[in-house]
Amino acid sequence: MSKSVAIVTGASQGIGRATAVRLARDFSALALVARNRANLEDTAKAVRAAGAEVLVIDADLAEPRAAQSVVDQTLAAFGRIDALLNIAGAVPQVDLFETTEAQWDAGLALKLHGARRLTIAAWPSLMAAKGAVVLMSGNSASFPKAPYAAVGTINAAIVALAKAFSDKGISDGVQVNSVLPGPVMTGRRRSYLEHWAPLHKMTIEEATAKFPKDAGIARYGEPEEIAELMAFLVSPGARWMTGSALRMDGGEVKSI
Repeated sequence: MSKSVAIVTGASQGIGRATAVRLARDFSALALVARNRANLEDTAKAVRAAGAEVLVIDADLAEPRAAQSVVDQTLAAFGRIDALLNIAGAVPQVDLFETTEAQWDAGLALKLHGARRLTIAAWPSLMAAKGAVVLMSGNSASFPKAPYAAVGTINAAIVALAKAFSDKGISDGVQVNSVLPGPVMTGRRRSYLEHWAPLHKMTIEEATAKFPKDAGIARYGEPEEIAELMAFLVSPGARWMTGSALRMDGGEVKSI
């Protein structure tokens, strides 16, 4: 394994954690970023066990100064940045007319602006390495509905942002893509189902079975499956892929 460094945000849980563990097979060092230090340390153990060096950075990327600090710490520790995977950011699923200003601001600050600022801060290093960036969006970018308007709106903005970065990346030698997962069984989704089920007089098992059926898919995705796609997008085999929005959703979106 040659010297190569990736930054993974949202690495404390879910898809971010799975992606970090998967990338440990391909990169010699990883900078793991999230707000929960304890969970990050747990991810770091798994990454080290897979053979990569680790830098743990507990940071809130919703804060404007955090992005440059993450880049500075990564360069101080490892000297380069070859890949950036922007996965941090959960937006509440709240009805359009009930979403508060604070909820809109929080979703935009972390998922959209956090990814934007970190990509810009890392860009000179990514140019030097001819590196790659992935921004995590979601299927709701394609069909925003009133019950989850903020999620769909912000995810659509992520796709547009990635496309804009990819346009600049053509001349700068940086590839940029976005990933749109469908329903994935993460800890956050389990917590949501535990809250949702009793409100609708269902057992957890009934609620868990209902959502894939309603979405027209056979099952939930697993974080490790999304991680494989993320790993491919920052691999040598994907060097000519840029500006793409890749959907991995078990067939949830029926349009072409």
